[in-house]
Amino acid sequence: MIPISVVQLGIEVEESVLSVIRSGVIAQGPVVAELETQFAALQGARHAIAVNNGTTALVAAIQALDLQPGDEVITSPFTFIATLNAILEAGATVRFGDIRTEDFGLDPASVEAQITDRTKVIMPVHLYGQACDIGALAEVAERHGLHIVEDSAQAHGATFNGRGVGTFGLGTFSFYATKNLTTGEGGIITTNDDAIAAKLRILRNQGMRQRYEYVMAGHNYRLTDLQAAVVMPQLKAYPAQLEKRRTNARRLTELLDGIDGLVLPRQLENREHVWHQYTVLLPEGADRDAFVASLTAQGVGSGIYYPLPVYDYDTYRNRPDVIVSATPVAESVAKRCVSLPVHPYLGSGDVEAIASAVRNALAA
Repeated sequence: MIPISVVQLGIEVEESVLSVIRSGVIAQGPVVAELETQFAALQGARHAIAVNNGTTALVAAIQALDLQPGDEVITSPFTFIATLNAILEAGATVRFGDIRTEDFGLDPASVEAQITDRTKVIMPVHLYGQACDIGALAEVAERHGLHIVEDSAQAHGATFNGRGVGTFGLGTFSFYATKNLTTGEGGIITTNDDAIAAKLRILRNQGMRQRYEYVMAGHNYRLTDLQAAVVMPQLKAYPAQLEKRRTNARRLTELLDGIDGLVLPRQLENREHVWHQYTVLLPEGADRDAFVASLTAQGVGSGIYYPLPVYDYDTYRNRPDVIVSATPVAESVAKRCVSLPVHPYLGSGDVEAIASAVRNALAA
C-alpha cells in the first residue's frame, strides 16, 4: 500500500532528542528558543512563539487581540474543525465566507460581504500547502480596520508574492505528526508586532512576565525542549524535502493532466506551494466512495480532507455564535475532494502507480 502520508525521523532526530534528555532541561528552554529563531527566519517574521499545539496557536492568537463577547471572526467553512473550535474557545462568534476552487482559500469578495459592525478578525486558511489570496484579503482587512489571523497549519514555508505566510497578520502553524514539519504535537505563532509577541509569551506562561510576576490571567501553552528537539533537524533538511514534494507534484500533474472533469491542483502565480497534500476534485457526479475503494484495491492510499463544511455537523447547528450563510463552492468542493500521496518518501515508480490507479478508478 502506498500511504497518504509517512512519518520518518532519522538518526539526527534521535541524537537531537538524546542530547536534550542528557542535558536535564526537558521543559521549555534553549531548544525551544532556537526553534523560534529559526522558524521566524523561515517565514520572514520578526517573532515566533512556540506553543503546545496548532489549535492552541489559533486560540492564543485570537486571545491576544482582546476580542469581546459578540465580536466576530470571518473564516473558511472548508478547513479542519480546529479552525472553528479555536474561534469558539476564544469566546468569539464565527461567520463564513465562501472559497475558490483554484486555491481552496477564502474568496475575498465573499468575505467582504460578511463584514458587520461586530467583525474584528479575518481568519484565512492556507490549505494543503498553498497560500490563499492573502494579498487581497489584507486589502479587505485594511479597508475595514480588521485584524488578520492566518491559519497556516499546513503551509510551513509557503509564500505569497515572495512573502512568507504568517506575516500578513498573526500567523499560526501546526507541528502535528503528519505535517511537513513535526514535533508530534506542537504549534507556533508568528508576528511582526513586538507588543503582541511579548503578550503571547506571557499568555503561554501562566501570565508571568518573570517568575511569580503575574500580569494577566494566562495558561500553560508551553512547548517542551524534548518536542522542539524532534523538529530542529527537520528544519535543516526542509529545503530538500520540499523539492521532493514539488517534484512528485509536478510528475503527478503531468500524468493526470487532460482527464475529463478531473480538476488538478496548481501552484498559482507568485505563490510557492509546499504540497502538504495533492488534492484533486473529482468530476461532477462521480462516486467518491467507489473511487476511493478502487484506489485502495489497487494499493494506493488517499484522504478526504474535508468531507463536509465545518458548520455542517449537528453539534454546531442552531448555535448563536455560529452564523451560517450560503457557501456553495465550499459545499461542492467538500463532496468532490480527494487527496493523493505526494510525500517525499514515495519510492521509484510510486507516482506512476498512483496516476495509473486514478485513471483506472475513474474509468471504472
